[in-house]
Amino acid sequence: MSTYIIHRLLYGAFVVFCVITVVFFALHLAPGDPIDMLLPPDASGAAGRELADQLRRRYGLDQPIHVQYVQYLRRLASLDMGESIRSGRPVAGELLRLYPATIELTLVSLLIAGVIGISAGVLSAVFKRRAIDSLSMTAALVGVSIPNFVLGLLLMLLFALHLGWLPPSGRDGPIWSGGSIRYIILPAITLGTSAAAILARLSRSAMLDVLGEDYIRTARAKGLRARAVIARHAFRNAMIPIITVVGLQFGGLLAGAVIAETIFAWPGVGRFLIISITGNDFPAVQGAVLCIAVLFVLVNLLVDLTYAVIDPRIRY
Repeated sequence: MSTYIIHRLLYGAFVVFCVITVVFFALHLAPGDPIDMLLPPDASGAAGRELADQLRRRYGLDQPIHVQYVQYLRRLASLDMGESIRSGRPVAGELLRLYPATIELTLVSLLIAGVIGISAGVLSAVFKRRAIDSLSMTAALVGVSIPNFVLGLLLMLLFALHLGWLPPSGRDGPIWSGGSIRYIILPAITLGTSAAAILARLSRSAMLDVLGEDYIRTARAKGLRARAVIARHAFRNAMIPIITVVGLQFGGLLAGAVIAETIFAWPGVGRFLIISITGNDFPAVQGAVLCIAVLFVLVNLLVDLTYAVIDPRIRY
């Protein structure tokens, strides 16, 4: 097992290296100069050019791109993500401040998606070709088809503006403090709806495959209660593909948080990433993408290790 973990960590490190390399060169080769965002409106002529040159030297943007890349890797080796061009603050500090809000939103969205999606998929498989099956799969089709930004605006329009039940945007501290849970409901539902739809369809397919196996028929022939057959035998063996997709959906929710956080003004890494991209803030964008990539790799490693816990026959 330890050899497998080391192998996966090395492979994950290579994946993260490829991600940060692609992001670095894509940002620096794209049109636009981040220094333009820092220059005052009245900066022109020789004074404006001198100020721009000073700022480029400060952030190392006057060096050739390959020199900037080597310097960037050296800073990362010492866990230094540089300073934000837009705010002048360390990128690592900004991400540490914002990341708890993104993780909180992602986990709540994943909980909503898992509970609703897996429950709907299992019920659809157990009551195949009945009303609950048709209703669940129709809802799943709608959920996977509607874009997040459309669903978020509709939920905001209904529950925040017309009904006034929930706040339309913002965050009032961690979810466990006071009435902060009211702020996370709409963005979490927006983010978790498509994941719940995918998990519902996959859970139904996996359960149908397992329910047709011989050992399920044997368990029923032995006189076991239907609930025990479904929970103890069928669902546990159907969990392997479901957990795989849950891990992938966690990464998808991290990516989708960019949209949800922007719509609901949620102060997380996704909103920080959008602001940094629009401002050509190279260090901030690189740092945010790096953190998302590292978390995605670690979650997939955790999912692979969970296989052995669910199914003792699996060994690495």
